Amino acid sequence: MSFTNAPVTRSLVYGLVGVSIAASLLDIKHYFYILVDLHLWRFHQIWRPLIYQLCYTNSSEVLFAAMTLYNLRVVERMWGSRKYATFVFIALLFTSVLPPAILALVLRPLTLGLFNFLPAGPTPIIFAVLAQYHAMVPPIYRYKIATSTSTPTDDPTSGITFSDKSYRYLLALQLALFQWPGSVFGALIGWVVGYSWRMEVLPRSLIRWRLPGWVVGMRTQRRSQEFEGLRRRLEGEGASTGAATGVQGQADSEGGRRRATGQQVLDQFHRAF
Repeated sequence: MSFTNAPVTRSLVYGLVGVSIAASLLDIKHYFYILVDLHLWRFHQIWRPLIYQLCYTNSSEVLFAAMTLYNLRVVERMWGSRKYATFVFIALLFTSVLPPAILALVLRPLTLGLFNFLPAGPTPIIFAVLAQYHAMVPPIYRYKIATSTSTPTDDPTSGITFSDKSYRYLLALQLALFQWPGSVFGALIGWVVGYSWRMEVLPRSLIRWRLPGWVVGMRTQRRSQEFEGLRRRLEGEGASTGAATGVQGQADSEGGRRRATGQQVLDQFHRAF
């Protein structure tokens, strides 16, 4: 019941956990991370950027990623499954290309080969979704943690203020720090991609494009027919209710006129006698 109205999030969580377990059992985890000098420049394994976000290579990252995706399911509920799935797909395309390309062509030469590793896992996609959550969902309540016992409690500037959203950010922050600096770099790229989508920096045609409805289990024609039938039925019920109300009102007005006429006749008789 916790994944109600969030089928895409459910598929992402189950898929991430399942693929990570399968990669561990089959001993193929070494295919998912990227070493630029070895995998890209020496062996030309261009397929690695396309699959490095399919799973994580350790159980702690799987746990924190699944918890973070679960807590971000509200984005899918606010957007709808089709728009959310489209955003995840576009974020996957950008984060599959940008982090490896920037790492190989910019950061590695600038750091003289020290920054050479990009860890496995969909951390960039998770941070792209987190950017949407940060912009869309307001905090419900805030609370403060005191940092010193000598500071008066009534001082509004004392302590650190948190909100009900803070623990979601802490989970994502922990996920980004697992294999830094590569994981931090991926998280930063994902956040930029998420806000680029929201601020419409990306091409407008790409932002307005949607995946086909059948990808998320929607039957567009059937649903439209159902809504049309429901609309017609409600209109028919409203018309019948209005007619019944009009007939009843007419009957009440006629009864009122009859009572008024009868009262006048009785008054005439009273005056006569």
